[in-house]
Amino acid sequence: FNENSYFKSMEYQAEIDRLTEEIKENTDTMQYYRKLNAELSVNPEALERIVREQYHMQRPGEDVYVFE
Repeated sequence: FNENSYFKSMEYQAEIDRLTEEIKENTDTMQYYRKLNAELSVNPEALERIVREQYHMQRPGEDVYVFE
């Protein structure tokens, strides 16, 4: 081993750590969306809530107030 291989090894380990964290974050996101998809498939009230909140949709004659 020489000094260059040590630094390369450290760079590779940092990249492995970063990619491992990215995989964990993506796995968590995937699990969230799978759960949400399952809920929306069986619960029409949840679907309506999501549509109203995210897309600011409303029923005819209904007033909607958005607070940010």
